Amino acid sequence: MANVTISPSVLNGSILVPPSKSAAHRAAICSALAGGAPLFDGEAISNDITATCRAMRAICGGGDPVRIDCGESGSTLRFLIPVAAALGLNAEFTGGGRLPERPIGVYLDCLPRHGVSCGTRGGLPLSVSGRITPGRFVLPGNVSSQFITGLLLALPLLDGDSELILSSPLESAGYVDMTVEIMREFGVTAESAENGWNIAGRQKYRPCAYRVERDWSQAAFFLAAGALGGTLRLEGLNRDSCQGDRAAERLFREFGAKAEWHGSVLSVSPNELKGMEIDASQIPDLVPVLAATAALCRGRTRIYNARRLRIKESDRLFAMADGLTKLGGRVTETDDGLIIDGVPMLHGGKAEGFNDHRIVMAFSIAALKAGGSVTVSDAQSVQKSYPAFFEDYNRLGGKANVFHMG
Repeated sequence: MANVTISPSVLNGSILVPPSKSAAHRAAICSALAGGAPLFDGEAISNDITATCRAMRAICGGGDPVRIDCGESGSTLRFLIPVAAALGLNAEFTGGGRLPERPIGVYLDCLPRHGVSCGTRGGLPLSVSGRITPGRFVLPGNVSSQFITGLLLALPLLDGDSELILSSPLESAGYVDMTVEIMREFGVTAESAENGWNIAGRQKYRPCAYRVERDWSQAAFFLAAGALGGTLRLEGLNRDSCQGDRAAERLFREFGAKAEWHGSVLSVSPNELKGMEIDASQIPDLVPVLAATAALCRGRTRIYNARRLRIKESDRLFAMADGLTKLGGRVTETDDGLIIDGVPMLHGGKAEGFNDHRIVMAFSIAALKAGGSVTVSDAQSVQKSYPAFFEDYNRLGGKANVFHMG
């Protein structure tokens, strides 16, 4: 375990953010199913992507039964349950942290109707056996898009055609668009239909020279740092990305930050920031950093349609309200979001990181505008998505001291 103590500072300079974690999960799965080469030579790989790559080696290794350790990665778990079942594997899924408690009920409902036996006491470990039979799959669109992505990846491998139908409006639609786009790069298609997709069976993933684009989710932390103080130049981002968190640029502009493109570089600098209304239904991963920024804006910000954040790596609504309040912010939890009344500056103190990478990084950004040092627990959790976060933070002028406990 590790804590990080952060002294107030201003970040300036250029940053190349990591490859998109969301795209990397999907591309790693498609590449492995195609028998392709590894995608991440020379890049620092996060724990979540390591979990997916390790799981795909187990799935494609030919053993039966297969034990699949998902680490703490919800994407690994939810993407690969139907993939293993589409291949007819006897597989056991395990995981750590909060992952055994995260919901998988959507699969426990639909997969047994299509020939798959699922053994669980409500979470992990989960065993699956039998091969998915093609047909009509009906899923809610407002639980997690990860379930939809898992089936989209798996159903083309079946020996017949399938329909994937949404019984409620789709949230986090950008992530599903990304899935379909990456599948297409690897030679597999899912055709859009009313309320869902038609997926032809007997398709094969084919190797391709795929390059994972940069991560708008991680870029948002540096957009916030630029909005709150210095001038940052974010390199390598795809301004036409289908990543849902591409919305970060628009949202920080609406806060009042100056954001300008210079070729392929997005430059962000401070301005007077003001509160606003934020519908988080399509951008749940941005909520922690948006809340950290809102705490330092003039006026009130209301974040809503964010109920799903209570079942992430932590209860992110509680975590942000708790930590920001301890640091002098004015935050009220609602059932599905946060109401934040901005203050000119936070004060020093301690905030709980809840072993959640996005919470730790969000408080690290908020600490830039504190009146004294801020200590955040569970600094090691950034390994889940952005192992070099504090190195990059300090290289840009930050003052973050990570120290290990015990």
